[in-house]
Amino acid sequence: MRKHRPGPFAINVRDIVRHPGEMRVVDLELPAPEKWGEGLVSVAEAEQIAIRARLESVHEGILLSASVDSEYTGVCGRCLIDIAAPVEVEIQELFAYPEQETSDFEVQDDHVDLETLVRDAIVLSLPFQPVCQPDCPGLDPATGERMTENTGAEQREPVDTRWAALQDYTTDPDTDAPRVGAENTEES
Repeated sequence: MRKHRPGPFAINVRDIVRHPGEMRVVDLELPAPEKWGEGLVSVAEAEQIAIRARLESVHEGILLSASVDSEYTGVCGRCLIDIAAPVEVEIQELFAYPEQETSDFEVQDDHVDLETLVRDAIVLSLPFQPVCQPDCPGLDPATGERMTENTGAEQREPVDTRWAALQDYTTDPDTDAPRVGAENTEES
């Protein structure tokens, strides 16, 4: 039988293995070993992953309850600016003893390895269509510029040539009375 070599996300549980009712709390802060995620956002390699884990010995194995915090980075799915936001997930999983076949995860050589479990939980919680703000208007279809940056000149919709003559007809904000643009005020 080959010995399992524990990685940085492995927690030694020798003191609570096969002692139902025993419990231990462990805090870990580790760098992500590689980029986690493939969409518009991901957790970058070496980004810190904070794990607060409660390990409880039960008859079938070690029950893990954990909260995981990190940060994802990427681009907004609407306006394509860089974004970063926290990612927080809750995990609960049973690490079964080797002779039990009730779980996808096992206690191996008195260790529980959290890497696969944490990575999968983080990747599944990443937003599929991330946005920089909930009401991000995206890009202007005509110019390709970010619509939130168009605060200078007033943007006008393309005018149908049949309505072009009315384009300069506006309402005077002081009197609420219609006025005609300056180029159209000369008498003929």
